[in-house]
Formats: sequence, structure tokens, C-alpha cells
Amino acid sequence: MKCTAHVSDSMIINVDANTLWEQVADPTQMRRWSPENTDAQTPGEARPLQVGEVFEGKDHRNRARWVTECVVTASEPGRRFAFQVRKIGAKSPTISGGIATWVYEFENVDGRTRVTETWNDDRTTWPDWAAAIIDRVLTGGSSFADFQRLNIHRTLTTMKDEFGRVND
Repeated sequence: MKCTAHVSDSMIINVDANTLWEQVADPTQMRRWSPENTDAQTPGEARPLQVGEVFEGKDHRNRARWVTECVVTASEPGRRFAFQVRKIGAKSPTISGGIATWVYEFENVDGRTRVTETWNDDRTTWPDWAAAIIDRVLTGGSSFADFQRLNIHRTLTTMKDEFGRVND
């Protein structure tokens, strides 16, 4: 069975696109919204990162904790921020390979912003059956796609709550 390799969701957030982009493009802010992210280390002081800059993310799921190395692949003020997770490890990012790409797109909607968060599974060299087994072990029984679908929804909902709810 072919694994789902792409999950996306959108919400309208009660803040302008540039303000939201500035915060999302600063990975140290993601812990405010993400159910898994606990911190990020960026080069220099916290700020929106640019294409090619590398940062480390710290995440957790239940008792599991891991660190990722990520590289920014898109950084367009008020429009788009994306990064590729290229290394992962328990205490430091030591295992290289395609892991995931995260994309955030911002669209002005009458002074508010439609933000679309997308997860792409970059484990293209893994056999589908192996990825499915690993997914079920690491997510407690679901596929990564189903698990990320829920995480994306939680992230966007928390973001929406922080900036004030609006009617969709």
C-alpha cells in the first residue's frame, strides 16, 4: 500500500500576512503553536531566517525526544516559508537523509491571513512497507500522514486562538 506523502490544511488567522510570516519564519517561535516542537536554535539572534540558513529543532512525542537539522528552502516575506528536515537524532542530528519538508504559505484575506501548512514525507528511498511499520510504532498506531494531519490542525488552531478567532 502506497503511503500518503503530502498533508495540508488551511485556516484564516486574524493577523496580517507579514506579521504572521515574521513569526513563523523565526523557528524559535514555533513552540508557541506546535504540539511537538519544544525549541529551536538559530544562527545568531531570533529573527526570520533566509534561504540557506540552517537551524536545529527540538521535538517530543510522548516520552520520545529528538533533534533535527533543518535548512530553509523558501523565505518570502508575507508569502512563504519552507524548510527541509535533513538530519535527525536523539541528542543531536546525526542521521542524514530525506525526512520531511514543511511549507507555510500566507495569503492576504481582507487584512487577515489564510495560512496553509503542508507536510511532505521525504522518505522516498524507504520501501513503503518499512515506512508503514515505522510510522505505526512511532505514532502509536497511525500513519505519519494521519498523525501529521492532526498536528497541522492543532498548530493552526492554536495559532488562530492566539491571534483571535474570526468567522471563516
